[in-house]
Amino acid sequence: MRQYLGYLIPFIDPKIKFWTWEARLLNWLTCVWLIIGLVTLVSASYPEGIVNNNDGLYIFKRQLIGVGVGIFGFNFIANQPLQKTIRISPLMVLVFLLLIFATLIPGLGKTTMGASRWIAIGPFSLQPSELIKPFLVLQAAYLFSRWEKLTNKIRLVWLAVFALVLAGILKQPNLSTTGLCGMSLWLIALAAELPWSQLMAVSLGGISIASLSIALNSYQLDRITSFINPWKDYHNKGYQLIQSLLAIASGSFDGSGFGLSQQKLSYLPIRSTDFIFAVYAEEFGFIGCVLLLLLIIGYGTLALRVAIKCRQSIPRLVAVGSMVFIVGQSLINIGVATGSLPTTGLPLPFFSYGINSIIASLLLAGLLVRVARESNTSKVINLKEISPTQQALTRE
Repeated sequence: MRQYLGYLIPFIDPKIKFWTWEARLLNWLTCVWLIIGLVTLVSASYPEGIVNNNDGLYIFKRQLIGVGVGIFGFNFIANQPLQKTIRISPLMVLVFLLLIFATLIPGLGKTTMGASRWIAIGPFSLQPSELIKPFLVLQAAYLFSRWEKLTNKIRLVWLAVFALVLAGILKQPNLSTTGLCGMSLWLIALAAELPWSQLMAVSLGGISIASLSIALNSYQLDRITSFINPWKDYHNKGYQLIQSLLAIASGSFDGSGFGLSQQKLSYLPIRSTDFIFAVYAEEFGFIGCVLLLLLIIGYGTLALRVAIKCRQSIPRLVAVGSMVFIVGQSLINIGVATGSLPTTGLPLPFFSYGINSIIASLLLAGLLVRVARESNTSKVINLKEISPTQQALTRE
């Protein structure tokens, strides 16, 4: 019981001095990133909380629930041998796959703004498409690391599972998360040095499906056209992006100051989630944006260093996948807020409000720290130590 209580202490471990310096630095960078995100969320969500719930800290308090669960998971994974965490990945992928399709069942799935991405559990909502991310990374890393040793039957089974995951998320509909998950799986496969013919075939298939989805869903096409010229329909389709750009521009060099954003009051939509970066930029200005980008780039560079140092393929691929989901998603979110990319529904890790999102981000960060801790070891993962389920699913 005492060791589990230690997992509740944020980013503090008495044995941290024995970790590799990369693991220690990733641990504290995650802590700093999370603190900055929580501070920004307090400011961005306060007016919304006052108007909707008569409590300015309502959203922040709910976020703290996810932070508490996420920190427990972060510390647990960071202190758990990676081979033990991998044991549960096939089961968790299948469980969340079923839950993803459960969101499409009328009466069970919760629909918000035309999308059915959640399952209501009392006052909270479960979002399987977010929580599956760390387990997708683990399972993809395990499978692609021994791809040449697998039979065609096993390959096809797991490719079908991954395809069903992406199809279920796309059906919700959630093109942005589908694209991010697909891109992450593809990059893990690329890092595993799978044949280029297979990689190109998969990428062409993914691009074709994405193009078909855009053609069939007018709102997705509108996001692209409004991104190209938001001023053409600035009262409707381009309104969200224009307000985000006005918020960022209002930040000037040193920002308006914490809590003093004007756009968050009633102009900027989705200010606590997808466009929270615009609030941060307005309040902390160009200097704050540069510092945040340096933090994200530094985090990504450190993650790449960890991956390169790994002597085993599975940890290396886990590091690559975790980095894509954390750093890649952050850059996409910022690109959307600044008008550099079409509008998507991807949250900014450690910043955006979302209990499921913050839990998934902290679990991914925990995986990255764990890989950094093991990066200098030469112990090879023994397949006998992997669960019977894992062995059965990947048996030649």
